[in-house]
Amino acid sequence: MRIPLPIAVAIASLIAAFPVLADGERTISIATEGASPPWDGTDANGQLYGFDVDVGLELCSRMQVKCNFVAQDWDGIIPALLVGKYDVIMSGMAITEKRKQQIAFSIPYASGFNQFVVRKELGLDTGDTKEKVNLSTLGDKEKASIERVRSTLSGKAIGVLRSSNSEAVVKQLLGDVVTIRSYDSLDNLKLDLAAGRVDGGLADYFTWRDFLETPDGSSAVFFGPELKGGLWGPGVGAGIRKDDAELVTKFNAAIDAATTDGTIKALSLKWFKTDIAPGVSK
Repeated sequence: MRIPLPIAVAIASLIAAFPVLADGERTISIATEGASPPWDGTDANGQLYGFDVDVGLELCSRMQVKCNFVAQDWDGIIPALLVGKYDVIMSGMAITEKRKQQIAFSIPYASGFNQFVVRKELGLDTGDTKEKVNLSTLGDKEKASIERVRSTLSGKAIGVLRSSNSEAVVKQLLGDVVTIRSYDSLDNLKLDLAAGRVDGGLADYFTWRDFLETPDGSSAVFFGPELKGGLWGPGVGAGIRKDDAELVTKFNAAIDAATTDGTIKALSLKWFKTDIAPGVSK
């Protein structure tokens, strides 16, 4: 009996999302950058670790599927998902309208914020580094804070991760006053910052925090307010192909359960030393 084409396509999509192993157990493949601890990193043995990995393993357990993590460079992480190299992205990826044009997202499994760092030797006034600015709701005070950032960083070289929201935010807010240098990895940005080849950078706060506690990072300092919203969207989610609707539903249910019972809070305290579970205000 011939299977109608629409049904055949649906079946093929489901099989792709949940390949079946010899013992009948199902598995999915999850990509992470492996270069942005504590979100995700790679240890000396080449093993992936971090918050994204722990949360992913927890969600797979709740969905009763087996999963494996693979490393993927950031600037190719969405294209590789779209061609079926893996099934899911969990790499501190912000849910944004631009990305939603290409892929689907789960509900958020974390919230967070971003911040600039600058080299100490520049002697810049860092301002109030505990001020919180939501780029989605800019009032007069927030606009004044952004203007101070613009004037202080004017003429400086600012590094960002290529194809990231931080790159887009710097272009949007500072593109006419700074030189933007885009990097293929945060590790290379950190190397240039430590070597003085770039004046500062914008990235996830927690990634910077861990770096500033290292010998190489001791030459830099946080600068300006904590930034969220705007192009960063409502939080961090799992990226999934649009035709994998059932997989999105399964992730949403698992994330909701892990948030409700405090598991994601516990994992965020483990990796970030603070609660970044969905809905936490920063």
